[in-house]
Amino acid sequence: MIERRGHTSRLELLLSRYPVVALLGARQVGKTTLARALARRWKEPVHFFDLESPVDVARVADAMLALEPLRGLVVLDEIQRRPELFPVLRVLADRPRNPARILVLGSASPELLRQSSESLAGRVAYHELPGIVISEIEPKMSDMLWLRGGFPRSFTARDDGESFEWRANFIRTFLERDIPQLGIGIRSATLDRFWSMLAHYHAQVWNGSELARALGVSHHAVRRYLDALVSTFMVRDLKPWQANLKKRQVKAPKVYIRDSGIVHHFLGLASREALDRHPKVGASWEGFVLENVIQALGLDERQCYYWRTHTGAEIDLVVDDGGSLRGFEIKRSAAPTQTPSMRIALRDLGLSRIDVIHAGRESYPLARKIRAVPFSKMLAGI
Repeated sequence: MIERRGHTSRLELLLSRYPVVALLGARQVGKTTLARALARRWKEPVHFFDLESPVDVARVADAMLALEPLRGLVVLDEIQRRPELFPVLRVLADRPRNPARILVLGSASPELLRQSSESLAGRVAYHELPGIVISEIEPKMSDMLWLRGGFPRSFTARDDGESFEWRANFIRTFLERDIPQLGIGIRSATLDRFWSMLAHYHAQVWNGSELARALGVSHHAVRRYLDALVSTFMVRDLKPWQANLKKRQVKAPKVYIRDSGIVHHFLGLASREALDRHPKVGASWEGFVLENVIQALGLDERQCYYWRTHTGAEIDLVVDDGGSLRGFEIKRSAAPTQTPSMRIALRDLGLSRIDVIHAGRESYPLARKIRAVPFSKMLAGI
């Protein structure tokens, strides 16, 4: 088992500050495993409820009666299955002296779990659990992480074939069971086809009209499909940074499938050799590195943007840290060089610096405020 100590420590900190903490993330990303690791460290009693279990559902049929006497840590797994519990959690959170801390695990975004934001405003903290990232494994395993993706069971499979098979079964279950349980009324075959098409648009600017024509539906429908995958942590829509410039700037988001292993499943890439020969290898690498940079810096999605003008100047990731802007370029190259886009972005956006994350082994300056950082040394370099 891969220990995710950084996330465990973060949860402990949040639980010391808030009566309710929501641990959110995609299905099968390891939320339950992380919660049980936290429970083993907890010094007070721990009460675990799996809201997919008929037994535990029966236990919380009268939620106030079941939960009010409990002390210590109360864990409610798959909270999206029982949204009617949120008003009860609000009452429990408002008790004097907070006799229990409540950890809820969910597979949908706060926007989808509207009850949580309405009932627990000011009482809840959110923590998103991503897939496994480079900081949690040995550097020599980074290529395997890229190929298989960050879902724990996919990454730790005995071989690439078993990993590929697990992802196929995961996608089928997600579409046929999990999506309907969240109340998302999209046919599984339709969403499967859309998701597969999206893999071929991975790391590109969103063009809803083109996808709508290909699927024979309206652009409003494909936007609804995209929102469903974004709200379940399967897709990232990276918003465009809009600077106060006279230049025309792209206003549509860029779209990434967040897990590289899922991208490779839809592209039919079961081995590293097949990946290296595929025309989407650069886009796959860009998405993989992008997710790792975001996690390494501990960024909120509201801090993450890209920038592109209609004349072709572009920065893959613009990070707004409140006081300044940083830029990141991602190059599937062993020896990247400075580009006109980098110079334009430094001047027009006032970036504090640009880090060019590349596939080589050496760090070196490219120009003033621009440096090349190998992905293998990214954690130390950024």
